[in-house]
Amino acid sequence: MGTEVSSRNEITEPLVGSSPTKPKTEESIPPWRDQITPRGIIVSALLGSLFCIITHKLNLTVGVIPSLNVAAGLLGFFLVKSWTGLLEKLGFVTKPFTKQENTVIQTCVVACYGLAFSGGFGSYMLSMDQRTYELIGKDYPGNRAEDVKNPSLGWMIGFMFVVSFLGLFSLVALRKVMVIDYKLTYPSGTATALLINSFHTSSGAELAGKQVRSLGKYLSISFIWSCFKWFFSGVGDSCGFDNFPTLGLAAFKNTFYFDFSPTYIGCGLICPHIVNCSVLLGAIISWGILWPYISTKAGDWYPDNLESNDFKGLYGYKVFVAISLILGDGLYNLIKIVLVTAKEILNARSKQGCISDIIIPQTEESSKLLMEENLRNSTFVKDSIPSWVAAAGYVTLAAISIATIPSIFPQVKWYLVLVSYIIAPALAFCNSYGTGLTDWSLASTYGKIGLFVFASLVGSNGGVIAGLAACGVMMSIVSTAADLMQDFKTGYLTLSSPRSMFVSQLIGTALGCVIAPLTFWLYWTAFDIGSPDGVYKAPYAVIYREMAILGVEGFSALPQHCLEICCVFFVAALVINLLRDVTPKSISAYIPIPMAMAVPFYIGAYFAIDMFVGTAILFVWERLNKKEADEYAGAVASGLICDDGIWTVPSAILSIFRIDPPICMYFKPSVST
Repeated sequence: MGTEVSSRNEITEPLVGSSPTKPKTEESIPPWRDQITPRGIIVSALLGSLFCIITHKLNLTVGVIPSLNVAAGLLGFFLVKSWTGLLEKLGFVTKPFTKQENTVIQTCVVACYGLAFSGGFGSYMLSMDQRTYELIGKDYPGNRAEDVKNPSLGWMIGFMFVVSFLGLFSLVALRKVMVIDYKLTYPSGTATALLINSFHTSSGAELAGKQVRSLGKYLSISFIWSCFKWFFSGVGDSCGFDNFPTLGLAAFKNTFYFDFSPTYIGCGLICPHIVNCSVLLGAIISWGILWPYISTKAGDWYPDNLESNDFKGLYGYKVFVAISLILGDGLYNLIKIVLVTAKEILNARSKQGCISDIIIPQTEESSKLLMEENLRNSTFVKDSIPSWVAAAGYVTLAAISIATIPSIFPQVKWYLVLVSYIIAPALAFCNSYGTGLTDWSLASTYGKIGLFVFASLVGSNGGVIAGLAACGVMMSIVSTAADLMQDFKTGYLTLSSPRSMFVSQLIGTALGCVIAPLTFWLYWTAFDIGSPDGVYKAPYAVIYREMAILGVEGFSALPQHCLEICCVFFVAALVINLLRDVTPKSISAYIPIPMAMAVPFYIGAYFAIDMFVGTAILFVWERLNKKEADEYAGAVASGLICDDGIWTVPSAILSIFRIDPPICMYFKPSVST
């Protein structure tokens, strides 16, 4: 799954048990229609709703979204097993729960909650609203009142339906090339397949049960803690454990404090150590050094006594330096993946010419592996999806979208949408290939490219909205295409039919087109979304709107020396990425990731503290008992993260009914007498 800050998964050993279940020629594989079941769709809808709520929460707070693929497979297994177990106790005969059905459920859930990210509810879509326009300022050059479109369930659901399915049809005809011919790894898809294969063995099922109990235990603890915290959070945004000055009041003013958030601790447990350390390093550089220094230049570099969210002051530095790091990292990785993709394709073609000259000695082990691979290959190509179906689907959906999008966004002309859909399959291929090699989806980077290009093409008369809408179109296509190939890899390794996988993707996408906007609407109506002093700051909303304005107006309105500082950090992102690639792995493993460093520059340092606590816990756990940490860390993290999704619902209901917490726990300096 692609995020603003993604994690790279390296598969060095099975995630569950001693070894994954290897396919056997005598294994019974159910027909593709039997792999899609009503109970699977119901479970997928429930988990999709939960994960959409979690994704929105993370999108609207810090923008760091860990991969939830493994959690989807684990919870899907738990819910169906609980369902069938209950029915059997009541005397009903139930259909066996197969790994193919488990895979289909996981695929459907990922397709559903993936739209909560690629749908832009915390980024480009929210950038169009009145609050973001007012935050940037009515007098800010290029920020026009006409370029405002507030969220509405009607147009959001309609927009999701007309753009979200095209990515599924854009590359489905290349599934054999990507998975079988090029043998791309797709690390997250492979990890999920190993997990699901292990679940459906006797030893794996036993461990899965222990993992589920661990998940439930920490979910319960986290839920009780969230409920306890609520009683002390008072009215407003300055009360409670979320504002606890754990490192002192001076550090608290610079956002350095531990806010007791189980969600961010869970993110720290899931994300690689280097991601968490990069986030903390970014927080130290920005809030510990750079912003305190620039604040001393008030009255010199920028006018003094400005509002905290005025782009002519310190706030402008925060936003644009973060943008420069994000763009530098994204541009480097985009160029790198395009070059790697071209090189790999050329190498694959050259190898095909000499493959007949290679003689591989056959042993019993190699013969067995060859049989297993042949079984996977035959299963994967058996239920093929005709190329004409994919082409006809893409053309039909593109035609509907070309006719519909201009009615939703009048600033976007039909021919601009047509151009997007002509070039989108090539970009989707690059992103899917790169994800297969690195597990890093650059969907947001491709979206930003579309944003800048279309904003500059349309110009000052509607370029901001046009750029943001184009970002949504591009980001949706390349993101869903990469997710589809990732899930095809999972299906390939679990002997699931590609036809059932594709249908489950369609079902999950259809569910996501409704569930993602509805769950976002829960936040929109219950909380103060976008407030710079609130919990749900929606940090990327301001960043994306500023990028659109930049595409139209240029850099004329930036405060003094802001452009020079941005250039330094842009170049630094390129250099750091280059060092990560040219140095030995033993050294590059300790070089930070610029994209992760950029997140706290704008948001604050508090969540970096929480994530570092999570990674510190995992580090100690791995040193004490690596096997136990490998087996249970994901379950513990999932429990901590899923709780926030569950607690959000009663919290939102209390907020809607204006039921406030009874106590405000507040901290201020003591008064000496």
